[in-house]
Amino acid sequence: MPLVAHNALPTFSRLQARGQEVLSLERAQQQDIRELHIGLLNMMPDAALTATEAQFMGLVGACEQTAQFFVYPFSLAELNRGARANAHINQYYYDFADLADQGLDALIITGANVANPSLDQEPFWEPLIEVVRWAEDNVASILCSCLATHALLKHRYGIDRQRLPQKQWGVYSHRISLPAHPLMRGINTRFDAPHSRYNEISRSQLDEAGLIVLIESPEAGVHLAVSPDQIRMVYFQGHPEYDSNSLLKEYKREVSRYLSDERQSAPRYPEHYFSDEAIEIAAMYMERAEKAKSNGRAPPEFPEKDLESLVDNTWGDTGKAIINNWLGLVCQLTSLDRKLQFMPGVDPDDPLHLGS
Repeated sequence: MPLVAHNALPTFSRLQARGQEVLSLERAQQQDIRELHIGLLNMMPDAALTATEAQFMGLVGACEQTAQFFVYPFSLAELNRGARANAHINQYYYDFADLADQGLDALIITGANVANPSLDQEPFWEPLIEVVRWAEDNVASILCSCLATHALLKHRYGIDRQRLPQKQWGVYSHRISLPAHPLMRGINTRFDAPHSRYNEISRSQLDEAGLIVLIESPEAGVHLAVSPDQIRMVYFQGHPEYDSNSLLKEYKREVSRYLSDERQSAPRYPEHYFSDEAIEIAAMYMERAEKAKSNGRAPPEFPEKDLESLVDNTWGDTGKAIINNWLGLVCQLTSLDRKLQFMPGVDPDDPLHLGS
């Protein structure tokens, strides 16, 4: 069932333009269908703020469960923002205090940019943990992406992420580690998923903490794990939400940084992402751009559209299927009263009756 456009957030119109069904609030109120209320804590930097909204809301809106999905984006005041992003947040985002008062069924937490060696030194750390502590006692499940996973694992288990020799960046083959888990229902046993990170938490660290690994890659490590109760915390280390061109835009940004001397070396290509033809186009561009730079001229226009036409999305359907399973489980566990964490009779220590 579709997303409900419950405010004027432009992302609703953008998703409709892409062909996704979005209900107006008026139409939604005329239907006698279960509502599911989901918070979206968007901590991404300004350049990715609205794209991240659309990515996660698109995944939720693609869900096949019989429910109307109300997604409430909010952010943290301690994140460094420019005027334009602040204006967007002030106009369209919700206050966490209001959401906490009204109640939520589930919470999604995005990644973020960091500047300090330890996550607990970031200005947003304490406000983030305040949100998480509330959610631990008030929502059925918290789903984290990339850096949010690292932050919550540090908060809950004292696990410190480890710096990688080089950035884990690209699209990697993965396998399901626990096919019988309800989140893996209907998922192919082997599939691709994007990663984009300088740090990782290893399988051995997760095993030692008693967490359950569901998906991993021999090249990229763990993609998805869950808390010992099997559902209340869902930890993605990769990016199921990424669009086809997300890694391309990251590559374009790094090329721009190199050409403006913000980084010393030209960026690597995202692994297993560009086709041979795309690599040839990118290499030709870099040759022309470096020549222009050495002659004191502006670089030529980056061939984004040419490269985008050569990029395949080999992970989107799997991401949608996992989120569909997650939301289906949230529907099963929660009450019609969004202020209640679970429906009566649910064991918080074993919500899915899997004997965890």
